[in-house]
Amino acid sequence: MTQLDVRPRAGGTAPGAVPADGGVRGKGLGGNSVGLMGSAVIGVSTVAPVYCLTSTLGSTAGEVGVQMPAVFLAGFLPMLLVAFAYRELNKAVPDCGTSFTWTVKAFGPRVGWMCGWGLVIATIIVLSNLAGVATSYFWLLAGEITGSESIAALDDSKPVHILTCLALIAIATAISYRGMTATKGVQYALVGLQLVVLAVFVAMAVQKAGSGEFASSLDFSWSWLNPFAVQSFAAFTAGLSLSIFMFWGWDACLTANEETVGSEKTPGRAALIAMVVLVGSYLATGVAAQMAVGSGDSGLGLANPETSDNVFAALAGPVMGPGLGILLFVAVLASAAASLQTTFIPVARTVLAMSSYEALPASYARVHPRFRTPGRATVMAGVATGVFYTVMTLVSEHVLVDTIYALGLMICFYYALTAFACAWYFRADLTRSFRDLAFKGLFPVVGGLLLTAVFGKTLHDMWDPAYGSGSEVLGVGSVFVIGVGLLLLGVVLMLVMQRRSPAFFRGEILTRETPALVVED
Repeated sequence: MTQLDVRPRAGGTAPGAVPADGGVRGKGLGGNSVGLMGSAVIGVSTVAPVYCLTSTLGSTAGEVGVQMPAVFLAGFLPMLLVAFAYRELNKAVPDCGTSFTWTVKAFGPRVGWMCGWGLVIATIIVLSNLAGVATSYFWLLAGEITGSESIAALDDSKPVHILTCLALIAIATAISYRGMTATKGVQYALVGLQLVVLAVFVAMAVQKAGSGEFASSLDFSWSWLNPFAVQSFAAFTAGLSLSIFMFWGWDACLTANEETVGSEKTPGRAALIAMVVLVGSYLATGVAAQMAVGSGDSGLGLANPETSDNVFAALAGPVMGPGLGILLFVAVLASAAASLQTTFIPVARTVLAMSSYEALPASYARVHPRFRTPGRATVMAGVATGVFYTVMTLVSEHVLVDTIYALGLMICFYYALTAFACAWYFRADLTRSFRDLAFKGLFPVVGGLLLTAVFGKTLHDMWDPAYGSGSEVLGVGSVFVIGVGLLLLGVVLMLVMQRRSPAFFRGEILTRETPALVVED
């Protein structure tokens, strides 16, 4: 029979030093289910690289022109620095609560609870958006395959769109419910498809650029990689916000740490591998597309406002031809569907951890006895995503769009908090070696400061009703109202939980010295 040993470890912990056991509670998840490659694939899949490229290549080119590749590099920098923070924290505390657990141990229960809330609400927004995109591309691809415009037009029917979207959410929830092994098998195929199609697109785009077939083609220039060549700071920060969004989700492989072989080191390595694959894919695709059609705002130019929100739909035929072009539609659908499925991992495991440490109701801490997954938390995430998307779609398309624009605020919020938590948690280690100073202190702090700057700039820009869909509430931009409103909703829920679970908020459940719960058979 399984018993939980809650006896404290021998030995004390100096103030500001890292406790040896990290304070991790065993939660019953299926250990050793994922290796290094599987973990990296989950990180890449959650980001949805093909979907991110088709939806942001044009918008980024519209903001910064030919400096688009440079902005991709600039967005990669803070994410890389934060990734170092995640790696170091995971070595010390390999807990599936990641940002929530780490910030609680660094800054206390209230800051940690809000950090966890930021991750959860950001993930719900992304899940709803991915489900909508997958639905649209499902009907678009069905129309392309059948050659029927009437089938493709079914996506314009709100009841059909919502029902299809809910069906896709249910399928993704079911796969995630069945555990990491089922998730891993699906992801190998979908991520592999995305990367192969991108490679084919890059090769054919470079060939088209060399042939001079398109009048807007450009010769490659190393100046495209110079972020200081962007014409204005406002344009740079706007492009940077889009670029940061393109990298969000790599930390999913960290939330699966308790189910990964070598949980202390493998997830951190997988996150760095995922980041390298992503930035390489983005740079290669951005440069190739720019060489082929340029960054102009007319014709096939990437910044053309009529096609900038779905660049691959415009470039599929001209670059790859009618035969191979359909592969781009398949890749976008695969990207959205794959990310829809893996994005359940961080939200379900964060909720599981918050519940295990009594920061949320205890019922969400239940793990399925057969699949060894946070079953109730996964189902809750699926239901919340379906309800959120349905309500937002029925209320107003503008509200749904503005909710997506508010996503950047949540991303910067919890990533920055996690980065600062790393430096504070390891503050006693920073003088031990140059490596500790750099990877546990300097890099995380710089990454956190960069994301805080983007957070502040985004918050300022959101006040303007012109930001997002152009909607407003009493003269204030609706994106600001939604973004700040969702964070304040977290404060309200935190106060409710404070009354229901005072021990957690008194710091009695999860502290720097919390002993581990060891599962003994």
